[in-house]
Amino acid sequence: MTNIASPSRVSGPDKPKRAQAWSVSRLIDFALDNVVWILLVVFAIGAGLMSPFFLTIANLQNILVQATVLGLLALAVGATLLIGEIDLSVVGNLVFSGLMGVLAARAGWPGILAIAAVILTGALIGAVNGFFIAKLRMNSLIGTLAMGLVLTGAVLAITKGQTLTVDSPVYSYVGNTRIGTWPLMPLVLIIVCLVAGLVFYRTVWGRRIYATGGNEHSAEAAGIRTDRVRLQTFIAAGAIAGIAGFLQTSYLTSVNPTIGSGLLLYAVAAPIIGGVSLRGGQGRVIGLIGGALLITVVQVALQIVNVSAYFVQVAGGLLILFAVFVDAIRIRRKAL
Repeated sequence: MTNIASPSRVSGPDKPKRAQAWSVSRLIDFALDNVVWILLVVFAIGAGLMSPFFLTIANLQNILVQATVLGLLALAVGATLLIGEIDLSVVGNLVFSGLMGVLAARAGWPGILAIAAVILTGALIGAVNGFFIAKLRMNSLIGTLAMGLVLTGAVLAITKGQTLTVDSPVYSYVGNTRIGTWPLMPLVLIIVCLVAGLVFYRTVWGRRIYATGGNEHSAEAAGIRTDRVRLQTFIAAGAIAGIAGFLQTSYLTSVNPTIGSGLLLYAVAAPIIGGVSLRGGQGRVIGLIGGALLITVVQVALQIVNVSAYFVQVAGGLLILFAVFVDAIRIRRKAL
């Protein structure tokens, strides 16, 4: 009788080959999960070689300021992506909630109350989105897109296309204050992201968010009220978009209907490049912030080297396409 060796006892040339293949597979997975940081280093080095100004402290400060609002919007979108939904009303939320804060400040409200009005307005918009999606089962893509259009239209109607300025020192303090030579705005982004990271990774609610996006039926079988999780997540996303609206209007000391125009697709691309899956249940806060930094670095670098604005838009489109491509490859590899 011929003895046949079990697979676990196979040795010889095949074992090193399997080990090598496994190592290559792990390397590919690592690259896909951290592609945002790899690209960020590559673009930063390339831009630094093309223009010495790019790697200066002044330009770094400029990048951080520009990335702050985009990073907050990316966090808002990323939170909804984690539950398998998407919020396309974040830019409309930003400009409308910012308008409410400016109107409150112009009406003589104390600066702190005006700031609170911005964030509460954003949370209320998120609650409306969450109700439509969690309770009425509306498609989040269409529902939030429509909400964004309603909000931007409302801003245009209220302002009549004009720019409204605000002269409240308290309201404009965060957007225009420096600690030494460093702007204060990026510190708000860091604090919000630290809080979000603690909530996502260290709380029961955070685990429920990942469970809802990962497998809704399993989450419900485990006793998780997925509709409640969806509603709460959209409220949180709306509040974060409201914070972005406050920072933008605080920095500009004004509001107009064009604020945030062009940011929506980048706010969606940033978390996807950073590893947040379009299918939900996967992603890290640090990754989506990396995505916001990468998009900002690319835009600033192209402007510094005097590339035409038309090509800057092309580069942005390519980044969005690349984000969806990487997400598709990442999903296919995890399904194997």
